[in-house]
Amino acid sequence: MREGNKPTVISKQALQRLPYYIRFLRGLKEQGMSIIAAPAVAARLGLNEVQVRKDLAAMSNSHGKPKAGFIIAELIENMEEDLGYNNSDDAVLVGVGSLGRALLGYGGFAECGLNMVAAFDADPALTGGRICGKPVFPMSKLNDICSRMNIHIGVITVPAAAAQAVCDELVKAGVLAIWNFAPTHLTVPPDILVQSENMAASLALLSNHLRQRLREENL
Repeated sequence: MREGNKPTVISKQALQRLPYYIRFLRGLKEQGMSIIAAPAVAARLGLNEVQVRKDLAAMSNSHGKPKAGFIIAELIENMEEDLGYNNSDDAVLVGVGSLGRALLGYGGFAECGLNMVAAFDADPALTGGRICGKPVFPMSKLNDICSRMNIHIGVITVPAAAAQAVCDELVKAGVLAIWNFAPTHLTVPPDILVQSENMAASLALLSNHLRQRLREENL
């Protein structure tokens, strides 16, 4: 349970579960439901019931109603506050290839408090226009635009060989947090936050689980 206006201390694992909770709870709210119990959430999302109960109790301003559950609207509001969904953060994206274009066109970022304001690319043939309504600038304008617009988040969607150089440029431009989609490790100063999305690792995990299931079914 939250304590007054004190910020909630949330583990990395719990933070990763919050977007799934929010999406599920929003759906229930749209269906007209007002209260949900932890066991129902756990069953629907395939999570451990004890863990879900702890997560919801930590997010809620109350312990939930006995034998009934938690108020859905309150849970959504509390979770969105903890994830910063109510405070839009402007971000820029570097690399407008297939993945970059897909991310620029994704409308769900706005619901998560992220506003893609511009994109950059080293290829002159790709700059000067707009992609999904976002202006695309040459890399030479990165520092000026990030500084002028007070940009703190940079998204990297360039090939691995170019990622570190792009990262360095973003840091020089004042970016404090980097969302990296390039399949490579980035070296940054201690005060810079980096979240890397390793799709190869996710695929390896998925493939491993699939092989295990197929072996069990063939026993």
